[in-house]
Amino acid sequence: MQKLVAPEVETGIILARSSDEIATNIRSYILAKEEGAIVGFCALHIHTPFLAEIRSLVVKEDRRGMGVGQSLIAKAIEDAQNLGIKKVLTLTYQQQFFEKLGFIEIPKESIPEHKIWADCIKCKHFPICNEVSLIKTL
Repeated sequence: MQKLVAPEVETGIILARSSDEIATNIRSYILAKEEGAIVGFCALHIHTPFLAEIRSLVVKEDRRGMGVGQSLIAKAIEDAQNLGIKKVLTLTYQQQFFEKLGFIEIPKESIPEHKIWADCIKCKHFPICNEVSLIKTL
């Protein structure tokens, strides 16, 4: 997983997560595999009983545009619904991708403050962030 996400972490598109952090949260990750190899993944992080976040979405470069990302998001949304989550948040540079999947843009000021101090503060772009925050009501 670290190898797949490394280029996106280097450019600052995805927040770096240590191997320990990934291991601790491994149950929140959804994997896409082909012939036993990971070709993409994302995480569904639960913030509250009613709010979750899709984060760390990455698809192997030669598999992009083939529906892998859409399948990962669909599975994350299904999991959120099964948990009774009412809204799913994402912060992304891929606004159009998420809008095609029913997410709508919201002001960054409306995202939970603990998200900013737990995650965003670790980002190489903090506090000048160009990511767009979007939400989908389930």
